[in-house]
Amino acid sequence: MSKIVDQIKKELLEVVNQYKITDNYDFWNEHIKYVVDNAIILAKKCGADTEIVELGALLHDISLPYNYGLREEHHIYSAEIAEKLLKKYKYPEEKITRVKKCVFNHRNRQKTPRTSIEEECVADADILSHLENIPMLFSKAYIVLKLSHADGAKYVKEKLKEDYNDLTPSTQLLYKKDYDNVINVLFKGVNL
Repeated sequence: MSKIVDQIKKELLEVVNQYKITDNYDFWNEHIKYVVDNAIILAKKCGADTEIVELGALLHDISLPYNYGLREEHHIYSAEIAEKLLKKYKYPEEKITRVKKCVFNHRNRQKTPRTSIEEECVADADILSHLENIPMLFSKAYIVLKLSHADGAKYVKEKLKEDYNDLTPSTQLLYKKDYDNVINVLFKGVNL
């Protein structure tokens, strides 16, 4: 890990730990660590700039534990916070722009088209985190949305399908077997 990655990760974990105390949600262990791990794997497979990708993954949701801005627009606010943090550590301006684009464009492909392989890696890694932390999706369905058993299962299945379809074609190929296994195991024999 580079020095800047270490510094940003340390700062992120401080914010996440404060949020965990007040709101009882652990952004690091429930989501961000999965995104970071998958982003690094994808960056290496695709020949992307690993440092840019790792910083983008670390910072993609930073506004959420800061409780800054509207959740629906967290990509905008997270890009702003990312810029401030990176400037604080005197990260090169050209690289800040690239990290900000990764953060800003990590959401829905149709709404925010990606323009670099680094952006694709962060966006795909964000999606892949849902395949690795399926309990988070069920928690949202049953606890947050208060859906019935059948409606909750349908919600999770549709969310996984929507996410898989939003992956880049190359990442879809890499993770097709994993996706099919998850769907088959979770929803085998379930009438939805």
